Amino acid sequence: MREEFSELSEEGRFEQQLAERLAALRLAAGWSLDELATRSGVSRATLSRLERAETSPTATLLSRLARAHGLPLSRLLADAEALPVRLLRAADQPRWHDQQSGFERLMRCPPLAGFATEVIEARLAPRAELAYDEPTVARLEHHLCLLEGQLSLTLQSQVFTLEAGDSISFRCLGRSVFANPGAGAARYLLAMTVPSL
Repeated sequence: MREEFSELSEEGRFEQQLAERLAALRLAAGWSLDELATRSGVSRATLSRLERAETSPTATLLSRLARAHGLPLSRLLADAEALPVRLLRAADQPRWHDQQSGFERLMRCPPLAGFATEVIEARLAPRAELAYDEPTVARLEHHLCLLEGQLSLTLQSQVFTLEAGDSISFRCLGRSVFANPGAGAARYLLAMTVPSL
C-alpha cells in the first residue's frame, strides 16, 4: 500500500489524502455513511466512492460535505495537505477577482492543515458591496484591519464604520454586509479562525 501511494502523481496523492480526510471527519463525528448522506444531500454510494478515492469530488460535492461538517471549503481542502510548514512567496499566493461585485481577494496565508487561522488581503471597489446571508461556519472568528479607504460593516443589523487604521474583531452569527461607501478602494487584512469543536 505504501509503495502504491508513493507512485501516485501529486494530484493523485492529494486526492488520496482528501479521501482519507473525508473518512476521518465522518468517523470523528460518529456518523454512518447513511447519516452523512442525509446531512449532506450526497448519495451513500458517492460518499463511499469518495472515501475510497475511486472518484474525484466536484466543487459542489465538497461544498456540501464541508457544510455538513461545519467547515469552510478552504479548510476542508487544506486539511488534506500534509505540510507542517509552508513558505508562500508573494507571486504564489492565490488571487481571485470577482468583476461583478468589485471584490478582489488575495490569500496571504491560505488554510493549512493543523492550523486554525487563515489570512486574506481584500480590496473592495468604490461603492461596492458584498452580502453574506449566513456564515459557512457558525461563530467563525474574524479580525479585520482596514489598511486604506473606508468600510461599512453590518453585523446582525448593527452597522460599524471603519476608517484607515481601524480594526474590528467579531464572530459571524448571521447575515453580514461589507460595503465601501468611499470614492476610493477599500483595502483590508482579514484573519479568520475556525472555532475549536
